[in-house]
Amino acid sequence: MGLYLNPNADAFQMGLNTEIYVDKSLILSELNKLVGSQENFVCISRPRRFGKSMAGNMISAYYSKGCDIREPFSRMKLGQVPDYDKYLNKFNVIKLDLNGWYQKAINEDREKCLVNYIQTALLNEFRKEFPSISFEDDSSLATDILNVYGQTGEKFVIIIDEYDVLIRERVPDELFQDYLSFLNSLFKDTTIRPAIALAYITGIIPIVRDKIQSKLNEFIEYTMLRPRQFAGMIGFTEEEVRDLCETYDMDYDECLRWYDGYRMSDTIRVCNPLSIVSAIRDREYDSYWSTTGSFEALRDYILMDFEGIRQDVIKMISGESVPVNVLKYQNTMESINSKDNVFTYLIHLGYLCYNRKEKTCSIPNEEVRIEWINSIEDSADYKKVMAVVNASKKLLDDTIQGNEEAVARALDAAHTEVTNPLTYNDEHCFQSAICLAYFYANTRYTLVKELPTGKGYADLVLIPYLPNIPAMVIELKHNKSAESALRQIKEKNYCQALNNYKGDLLFVGISYDEKTKEHQCKIERL
Repeated sequence: MGLYLNPNADAFQMGLNTEIYVDKSLILSELNKLVGSQENFVCISRPRRFGKSMAGNMISAYYSKGCDIREPFSRMKLGQVPDYDKYLNKFNVIKLDLNGWYQKAINEDREKCLVNYIQTALLNEFRKEFPSISFEDDSSLATDILNVYGQTGEKFVIIIDEYDVLIRERVPDELFQDYLSFLNSLFKDTTIRPAIALAYITGIIPIVRDKIQSKLNEFIEYTMLRPRQFAGMIGFTEEEVRDLCETYDMDYDECLRWYDGYRMSDTIRVCNPLSIVSAIRDREYDSYWSTTGSFEALRDYILMDFEGIRQDVIKMISGESVPVNVLKYQNTMESINSKDNVFTYLIHLGYLCYNRKEKTCSIPNEEVRIEWINSIEDSADYKKVMAVVNASKKLLDDTIQGNEEAVARALDAAHTEVTNPLTYNDEHCFQSAICLAYFYANTRYTLVKELPTGKGYADLVLIPYLPNIPAMVIELKHNKSAESALRQIKEKNYCQALNNYKGDLLFVGISYDEKTKEHQCKIERL
């Protein structure tokens, strides 16, 4: 038993001892299907603080010969699976947290010899674990694994957490090339493949195509874009969040509004575990994930001068989805040379979510949307946008109070200041401008666009989740009167969508004239 070779189950046990713990052990059932097969090299990429390390600790505890931990797994979901213990504590496990090693090397001024630093530490543990086998002083990790396999037939499970840290940190080329050689010897050499029962590596970004894909092309990737059978295995699913909210008496719908939105498949959406646990612990919905990293990483990319990026950022902040081509991104910092590459990178970081069916991206939830606002707040490029956002509370108050002239003036500014002159008369862009103008409403309402109801689709419906404020049905008209918008709400029975709502209801008719660029507003209260 060592720190890195056949580690014990202490890290896993610490997770089990945590008060708020979600059983994700079924990931082992999926991995067991891959052990010893041609698909046993697994790379899972997810945003920071999504639970990758906790999963790695559990996987290590399950496979490691350094553990004897049948009882906890028998009580978990995995224990309900036939032959759940088929590989329980049957393999030699090598577990590396590459970020931890990198930080340690920096602190000890060993950055340039990081790979040798790792291999030397592991060599010492190999000698203790296998005293009857002779190991050369300058042997590589791959050589040590083959040495054990050749003499004993014992196989290994390799777990590397944050394998991509040297890519994200943009380390000197000499160190990077040394790291590539390390990966190549572990995973590319066909001689070592039979000695590895399972390789499981995790990171934030997928495998870099133009740098190390040739070294890791044996791996099958499970990303934010294509998670496959691991869609619900990392992160908390909506069902798991519902159970937690019921257990700890938290508002489930409000929890989803703050933290949901990462669409992993047609049926599975996940939330950030850190945010969910923090909200339950503090009994308060707030921005938690954003405090674990700097919003400058987001700001640096959305302020890039690529064609169309500003207009799409405005749309997404207002709640829209925008098209994105995720196929061009090479998974490197250097290859971010277009709007599509920026948005694809932000999907991997968790600042955007991806709809694979529609091939669009959007801001996933309220927590992340606040982060986007923080990122553009002091930018000259978004000064007018922030003026609209900052005025949105007064606009909401004026709407509730029925101040039609004030609402019309606010919408004049919003439509003009955040819409490209070439698309000013586009009705879809107008709807985006209206949603942005009502930005503050997100703190009081759920905003639903194009809601099917009555005999058609209501342009915008605001459903309150706080008491004592009215619901709203907003209809937009181009080159027609605001009164005609109100008539359409009534004639097509748009309020039918709010049949179960009990409280005041506002009908809001808004029109704009493309020649004068002026807006009209009419409000009726029921």
